Amino acid sequence: MNSEQVNGPRLVSNGQVQAEVNGRLGVITLHRAGSLNALSLEMVRDLTSCLLHWQADERVLAVLLRGAGREGKPPAFCAGGDIRFFHQAALAGDPRLEDFFTEEYALDHLVHTYPKPTLALMDGICMGGGMGLAQGCSLRVVTEHSRLAMPETQIGLFPDVGGGWFLARCPGHVGEYLALTGETLGAADAITFGLADLCHASATLPTLVARLADPTLIDAVALLERARGSGIPASLEKLALQREAIDSHFSRATLVDILASLSADASPWAQHTLAQLNKRSPLMMAVSLELVRRARHLTLAQDLRMERDLVRRCFHLRPGTASETVEGIRALVIDKDHQPRWNPTHVADVTPEMVAAHFTSPWPAHVHPLRSLE
Repeated sequence: MNSEQVNGPRLVSNGQVQAEVNGRLGVITLHRAGSLNALSLEMVRDLTSCLLHWQADERVLAVLLRGAGREGKPPAFCAGGDIRFFHQAALAGDPRLEDFFTEEYALDHLVHTYPKPTLALMDGICMGGGMGLAQGCSLRVVTEHSRLAMPETQIGLFPDVGGGWFLARCPGHVGEYLALTGETLGAADAITFGLADLCHASATLPTLVARLADPTLIDAVALLERARGSGIPASLEKLALQREAIDSHFSRATLVDILASLSADASPWAQHTLAQLNKRSPLMMAVSLELVRRARHLTLAQDLRMERDLVRRCFHLRPGTASETVEGIRALVIDKDHQPRWNPTHVADVTPEMVAAHFTSPWPAHVHPLRSLE
């Protein structure tokens, strides 16, 4: 559907979001496959426009979100936000960077609170902003290709898009583990940890969409049951087998304590995890740990407002190239040297004051950009 389609939402992303009503089903396809369907500001605006339009459309019984495939390559639902844009905008002082995060977080809240059933087909890569969309859906479908993660500490950021809230609701201390390491989950672990609901074979997804689009369907409960009815069983994967170790290490009071606990454990899993953490931004790991633990006691709206404060601080407490996030993106995707110069370099040098500064809101409550979320 394009921006001129009659009786449809006006779309501005030049085809990077495609929307159609198929039977009783509103189908949204992220169509930026060459960039793993990473979200631009225009895509965020189109997604919001579609959802708001269909919210009041009596033809639409439910909404399905999926990612466009890549011929001959592994699929992707959505790899996250467009981090190259973040880097360029931060260095240029582009105000659209502020718009992106405000509007993306508001979109995530809209998905979580949507009055109609929503379904996410998390086939392939689903990370960062893709998780922000999918985790709010009524039904989260994974496949044998699914790779789910919140890898933000790799780029000197924190698990945003509601990540504090939904990671905090994983069992035990899995949320802290996923937030700090950015570890990737397969289908079975995602289901076990409460980040997905059921598994379908990737090849059966077109059939699933056709079943859900049956124009004779008039009941949302029946529609959801159709989606559940053709799932395939998933066996336990590697991370679920490490639950006891995850809870033991990641329940420790501080980041220093977590690393010390892992250092004292000679198991291959513990040493691999320690090596992962030693590559991450010490400061942003500490911020991420605090985020998940605070979010356990917050509503989704409160968490998103807190994350909006945090992301502003990530780009402005140390502006330009001094930002941990700008430096992390530089090392990963701009220069691709994979040698980020974190500041501080060592976990022991991260002070409580450094962490606390990120959690101080730059806005009075009455003018907070997400003040209207409930």
